Amino acid sequence: MSKIINLNIFKQFFKSGQVGGFLLLLCVAISLIIANTPAKAAFETFLGTKLGFGEVNYSILAWINDAFMAIFFLLVGLEIKRELIEGELSSLKSAALPVIAALGGMLIPALIYVIFNSGTVTKSGWGIPMATDIAFALAIIAMLGKNVPASLKIFLAALAIVDDLGAILVIAIFYTNQISFEYLAMATGIMILLCLMNYFGVKNLVFYLIPGIFLWYFIHHSGIHATISGVLLAFTIPTNETDIPSPLEKLEHSLTIPVNYLIMPVFALANTNITFQKEMLEGLISPLGLGIITGLCLGKTIGVTFFSWLAVKLKFAGLPTGAGWKHILGLGMLAGIGFTMSIFIAMLSFDDSLHVAEAKFAILTASVLSGVIGFLFLKSVKNPKNLPL
Repeated sequence: MSKIINLNIFKQFFKSGQVGGFLLLLCVAISLIIANTPAKAAFETFLGTKLGFGEVNYSILAWINDAFMAIFFLLVGLEIKRELIEGELSSLKSAALPVIAALGGMLIPALIYVIFNSGTVTKSGWGIPMATDIAFALAIIAMLGKNVPASLKIFLAALAIVDDLGAILVIAIFYTNQISFEYLAMATGIMILLCLMNYFGVKNLVFYLIPGIFLWYFIHHSGIHATISGVLLAFTIPTNETDIPSPLEKLEHSLTIPVNYLIMPVFALANTNITFQKEMLEGLISPLGLGIITGLCLGKTIGVTFFSWLAVKLKFAGLPTGAGWKHILGLGMLAGIGFTMSIFIAMLSFDDSLHVAEAKFAILTASVLSGVIGFLFLKSVKNPKNLPL
C-alpha cells in the first residue's frame, strides 16, 4: 500500500507539475505585462501592503517570499526525506548518480559566474546559477511523455531535490543577515521537541504543524532565512516503509496541488515584475548577465553531464534504466532552468534594484533558452545509446 501511495503521489506530482508549469508561465507573462504598464505602481503598492499584527506585520510580498516559500520548501523537504527513506535516494548506489550530478550542476555554474564577476560589485551573486527550478523542469519533461524513459523523470526529480537542498544550504550559510542566537536557541528548542515527538511515535500532524509555525517565526527572527524552517520541519514528519500510509505521505499528498497551483504561480506573479529598460539588454552582456546566462545554460549542462560521466566511469553509479548519454546531456540542459530559486537568491544577493532587475532578466532569458533547447534536444533523441563517451 505504501508503495502504491508513493507511486500515486509521484504520478500526481508530474501531472500537477505540467499544469503548474503552464500556470507559472501564465503568471510570468501577467507579471511582465503589469510591470510594463501604468498598473505597475498600483501592483507595487498592493504588494507593499502590510498584513498581520504586532511583530508579525509584514508586507504581502514578504509573506509570499518568506511564508509561502517556506511551505514550498516544506514540500521539497518531504520529498527529500521520502526519497531518502524509500525512494531514489534510499541506497548509496541509487542515490550516487543524482547526488553527484547535482553537485556538478551547482559547482560548475558557480565557478563560471565567479570567473565573470570576480572583483566586481556583483560578485555576491555566485549562488544564482546554482539552482534548478523543480516545477518548470518537471513540467517540461512531463510534456515529453514517452519520448524519454520514466527512469529519467525520476532521476531529474531526485537531482532537482538534491539541487534544492544545496540551494537551501547556500541561502542558510551565505545569504543571511546578522544571527540572533536568542531566537536561534528557541528554534533549536522547537526542533528538539519535534524530534522527540517523532522518536516517541506521535503521528498526528497537528502536533507537528503548530510547532512548525513557531519554528518559522523563530528562524525568521534569528537572521537565517525563514524558508529553511520548511525543510527542518519536513525532516521531523514521521514516515515508514510499511503498508500503512504515513503522516509524511499524507502531508505531501495534501501540499502537492496547492504548491503547484497556487504558491509557485503567486511567487512568479509577485517576483517576475521586470520593467524593461534598454540598460537591461546591455546587462545581458555585462559580467552579471554573462555569468548567469553562461552559468545556467552552459555550466549546468557541463556540470551535470561531466559529473555523471565521472560517476559512471568510476563505477560509483549506473545510468538510469533505458537512458543513454544523450538523455543525460538533455537533462543537463533542462537543469539550466533556474527560474524560482535563482530569482530568490538574486533578491538576497543585491541591494541595488537595477542589479536585481538585470539578474531577473538574465535568469528569465537563460531559463527560456535552457527549457526550449533541452525540450527540442530530448524530443529528437531516438536511440538511448547513440552518444558513446
